[in-house]
Amino acid sequence: MPRARLLLHRSLFLLGFVALAATGCSKDEPNPNAAPVSSSLAPAKPKTDAGKPYAVEGQGTKVSFTMDAPIEKIFGEADGSLEGELFVDPEDVTRSTGLVKIDLDKLVIYQQKRADEKAEFGERTKSDLQNEHARNWLGIGKDVPEADRTKHRYIEFKISKIETAGAKSVAGLSGAERTMKLDVTGDFRLHERTVPKKAELEVTFVMEGDKVAKVRVKSTKPVSVNLEEHDVRPRDTLGAILQKTADELATLGKKVSKDAMVSFELQAKPK
Repeated sequence: MPRARLLLHRSLFLLGFVALAATGCSKDEPNPNAAPVSSSLAPAKPKTDAGKPYAVEGQGTKVSFTMDAPIEKIFGEADGSLEGELFVDPEDVTRSTGLVKIDLDKLVIYQQKRADEKAEFGERTKSDLQNEHARNWLGIGKDVPEADRTKHRYIEFKISKIETAGAKSVAGLSGAERTMKLDVTGDFRLHERTVPKKAELEVTFVMEGDKVAKVRVKSTKPVSVNLEEHDVRPRDTLGAILQKTADELATLGKKVSKDAMVSFELQAKPK
């Protein structure tokens, strides 16, 4: 096998997305397991007059994912990539809304490897080739037409429902920092495909007197993102589906996860 082709196959395997190629779809054949194509999510609006706007601060935000496999572990980091707006209702936090986005241009991929399932994993490393292929699969590679890159650049999550087993009012808690456990449901859009998603969150309201001066949010459990649902699969530098490697990738796909387990942290302040 030519060296260039071998490097391509190896990089795709390290990326961990190879399980998605098992569908065997060609360039002109849609992925039957993907969600329908959808447009960008509409901006969030407050549900009540008490819902006040808070802007997500990009600096300090954290987004990461892991994809476990017997021989390879894949890690992704996109620190400083979150932006968006929350409408926080301190009288009843379950009536809060919001839309947040993740800028995939800030995503960096890493890997850990081991010789076999009995060996220890080695140190985490970064491969430029692996990162290039990741961007191609996501439709944001350097040679992808700008209009397509723009459509694929952001992951979006829009809140539709918030539930809690505890207090709903911030005033019902005490202290300079008041923390709630919330279950948040919403629309999750990646690669032009939107699916319902639920996140378990810890939300801390930082108080100045009786006002909420800052809101900190972090996931308490990783959110599972199935890449096949979002039609993330092998693509060339222009975003076209790779066809000749499908059989080999499908075989490798039995050894890796097709779900990315995503965690995040953000902070928002009044606008």
